[in-house]
Amino acid sequence: MPSIFTRIVAREIPAHIVYEDSDFLAFLDIRPIRAGHTLVISKAEVPDVFDLPDPLLEGLLLFARPVARAIQQVTQATRVGMVVIGLEVPHAHVHLVPIDGVNDIDFRRASPASDEELAATADRIRAALAT
Repeated sequence: MPSIFTRIVAREIPAHIVYEDSDFLAFLDIRPIRAGHTLVISKAEVPDVFDLPDPLLEGLLLFARPVARAIQQVTQATRVGMVVIGLEVPHAHVHLVPIDGVNDIDFRRASPASDEELAATADRIRAALAT
């Protein structure tokens, strides 16, 4: 059975996509820790990020870099932290989370965002990526 992320790649499930290429997809987390919290996934359905073939593992970081810079620009965060957890969905992915301090990446603080909030944030990140 395809993962929920594979279904997002196939456009079977809607997502607020901010960036995409032939191998990767970046979209907003629907339960963000903070506005701008983005998931970066491999389009290949591989269960764990550390099981990705070397070219995809390297490519994931290179793909994530401009996304992180756009998130930082839009949110005015001090940094964008990157977290690999992978327990909730068995599909290679990383979380990009805008942070101002080391304690800002706390998944207990995640809460659902409205579709309107996600759409507005996605628009701002896409605009930042386009510049």
